[in-house]
Amino acid sequence: MKKILDILLCVAVMMPASQILAVTPPTMGWSSWNTFALNINEQVIMEQADAMVKTGLDKVGYKYVNIDDGYWDGRDENGRLRLNRKLFPRGMRHLTDYIHRKGLKAGIYSDAGDNTCGSAGGKRAWGKGVGFSGHDQQDCNVYFNEWNFDFIKVDYCGGMHLKQDEQKRYTEISNAIKATKRPDAQFNICRWAYPGTWASGVATSWRTTGDITSTWKSLKSIILENRYLSAFVGGGHYNDMDMLEIGRTLGHEEEITHMVMWCELSSPLLIGCDLTKISDFSLNLMKNKELIAVNQDRLGLSAPIVQREGDVYVFAKDLRDIHGPQRAIAVCNLSDESHTIRVDLLSVGYEGLVEVRDAVAQKNMPAVSGFLEAEIPAHGSRMYVMTGKRCERVKYEAEEAWLKAYNEIGKPGPRFSDREGTSLGACVGFLGNANDNFLQWKNVYSKTGGKYRLTFKYMSAEPRKMTLSVNGNYVMDFETLNSGSWFKVASCSAEVELHKGFNTVKLSNPMEWMPDMDCMEITKL
Repeated sequence: MKKILDILLCVAVMMPASQILAVTPPTMGWSSWNTFALNINEQVIMEQADAMVKTGLDKVGYKYVNIDDGYWDGRDENGRLRLNRKLFPRGMRHLTDYIHRKGLKAGIYSDAGDNTCGSAGGKRAWGKGVGFSGHDQQDCNVYFNEWNFDFIKVDYCGGMHLKQDEQKRYTEISNAIKATKRPDAQFNICRWAYPGTWASGVATSWRTTGDITSTWKSLKSIILENRYLSAFVGGGHYNDMDMLEIGRTLGHEEEITHMVMWCELSSPLLIGCDLTKISDFSLNLMKNKELIAVNQDRLGLSAPIVQREGDVYVFAKDLRDIHGPQRAIAVCNLSDESHTIRVDLLSVGYEGLVEVRDAVAQKNMPAVSGFLEAEIPAHGSRMYVMTGKRCERVKYEAEEAWLKAYNEIGKPGPRFSDREGTSLGACVGFLGNANDNFLQWKNVYSKTGGKYRLTFKYMSAEPRKMTLSVNGNYVMDFETLNSGSWFKVASCSAEVELHKGFNTVKLSNPMEWMPDMDCMEITKL
């Protein structure tokens, strides 16, 4: 049998179109903001592009050199963007040509509204009125037709100032990009919170949190914010957990957690440090080909949680093939103490003997069965690539289901909630009472098809009801669902027929509120 490393890094073979989820892997590169903020110029950007090649980062997939806020000088009398020639004396096209000649790609920044974030709400003249608002097609023609950029990050400080509708504005900007000579340009929405499921039809990636800082507190909060968002990744569209702070002030174990979790959750990898001053440890970590392979896997999936012990989480996702033999397992210790965890291989999705490779250390481990025991340092994480015989899942968490109405920008919709007594310590509430506010598992797998019992765990302090549909077909209504408390779990069941392969299970109630949902257990009859 081939070594797991060879399998990880080899060229992908053809697979059925129905299993190809990713259009492109997550974006990899460098961005100016974390280290340089507004202190950028032509020389700084050229030096970072040179360093990307010199360090060999380009050889392992890092391609984008992205210029963030701070390059304008307002607009001229015709409304055209004016470049700060003191900072960029030879112009942006000279700079993008320089970057492209190195085999790299170039990225740029703007705002959905009028003023940029770095302009302090329009108080700094250079960034006042340089956002897209009122200039969508004009600015896109400059960025992509004239300056020849390959990527754009669009912030929301000016959009918030103007109280714009996020979906409307970002859709308009997306359409303007598509009308240029570069309709394939990468488009990143920087709204500082998960904007809604509409984003996957508009952008390549979208920010899910506020700005990252080079602290453990910030890193931990971003991981926690993204732990239940796996269902919203796919088809070449990704949750953006913000730029990498590796190579700045984090400790070694914290940097490992940073890289492991950004790869496991398929976030774009945009380096934020000064590449001319990076340490060997940080450079080697970001060049780890096995971690990168997980991030750049052709399925483009993000990993849901499959096991939890307090602040220690186990995430798992398929690699290369849906329900294939290989999976990436990340064990993340967000606590302040070392922890030994027995990773349940059944929960991970395996039966029998399983081959294991430590992707951080890049070495094979002894094969295991039943469980994998791992000691994870405080603030640390490990990535295990496993290969073995897959088993049918027996539980699907509500937190990993697709929620069409979910968003984090203040609009009505479902919400995740930590709650004691639930299967993995969390549930989904505020479901129902609208046509699009339903819960849907799209990946319920059956090896042979046939009859199954679906058992739904829920919580409610009052009688509520919901409708069960399987593969688009009505099954039944559950009436008077009442566990007696929002903190007490009860269950209801139905016998259904599942197809061979993947099935969709949907719970809904467009007219009334549903109970809070914990999980679905599945039993072959």
